[in-house]
Amino acid sequence: MSSTATELVRLLSVRGETLAVAESLTGGLVAAEITEVPGASKVFRGSVTAYATELKHELLGVDAALLARQGAVDPQVAAQMAAGVRKALGADWGIATTGVAGPDPQDGKPVGTVFVAVDGPFTDRSASAGGGKVKALRLNGSRAEIRMESVRSVLASLLEQLAGEQTGNERAQDTEQNGGF
Repeated sequence: MSSTATELVRLLSVRGETLAVAESLTGGLVAAEITEVPGASKVFRGSVTAYATELKHELLGVDAALLARQGAVDPQVAAQMAAGVRKALGADWGIATTGVAGPDPQDGKPVGTVFVAVDGPFTDRSASAGGGKVKALRLNGSRAEIRMESVRSVLASLLEQLAGEQTGNERAQDTEQNGGF
């Protein structure tokens, strides 16, 4: 289990918020990383591994015309996956991964093209436009390395968002719950 996943579960617990995950190229690795953390059941609603393109539309509500036009490896697809899983599973936050892990290109996109997205109850402090945040990644390495870096990146993106939104009162509660540190 990663320290990032542990910190995410801790922050979500302090905030009283929940998380849902939509995965494509990572095939369940994000959900596995989160559920390795003791206490994850307090914050983790569930996940949808929509590996097949049509499932992104059918299960997550990604626009079918967008998928037909751009393919599954697209920043808007990632954003819609995160928003869709958040809605479908009734979570405060949704995160998503889509991309090409290899060995072959997909939808005209080279191996290592990845998009990770975060959708949630953004506040004015978050400096985020409505509709979520998407990061474009260009990763190198083996299929396994690309998938693991995608997991790390999506978890880090959510952690950045949560840490940036944590208020003084939440920090005080957190310090109190963690023995004053």
